[in-house]
Amino acid sequence: MSHWTEKYRLDAAEAVLMVIDIQERLVPAMALGEQVIRKTGTLIAIAQRLGIPVIAIEMYPKGLGKTASPLDERLQGTYRFEKVTFSALTKEVGECLKDLGRRKVIVAGMETHVCVFQSVRDLLQKGYLVFVAQDAICSRSSANYANGLDLMREMGATITNVETIFFDLMKQAATPLFRELSPLIK
Repeated sequence: MSHWTEKYRLDAAEAVLMVIDIQERLVPAMALGEQVIRKTGTLIAIAQRLGIPVIAIEMYPKGLGKTASPLDERLQGTYRFEKVTFSALTKEVGECLKDLGRRKVIVAGMETHVCVFQSVRDLLQKGYLVFVAQDAICSRSSANYANGLDLMREMGATITNVETIFFDLMKQAATPLFRELSPLIK
């Protein structure tokens, strides 16, 4: 398989979902914050059902609060990390990714042009293939959101969406698993 094809293909056995800084005190300030919670919840449910590891990261939770509800409840039993850096690729997260041995990282989170951007940049630099779910990320302003997406696209991230991720992971319809999970994207 060519590198070009590999870059754009998602398989559950190669993927990790990274949820970055979707926290209580950030959500109210975000344009589309509630949409990001819904879409990220869908990604978490799909990942958990398909055996895709989930890594959840919180930026300084003492100041920004814990991960927003209901995501916090859905993330029980997943890999969880705190950080004070803007990039989510801390030493501990990097070690977790290395131990998981998966090359493709699906990204959801806040804010597109700060923590998501810096995390994606660092993941790409380390050789990961990054899939940014554009409907599961947000910023305070639409200009900063658009700028963050542009920067990540220019660096080589695949800019996608929750529904495309779902169908790529599923590969085919008319299976019991597809019938079970397809209501999540409607």
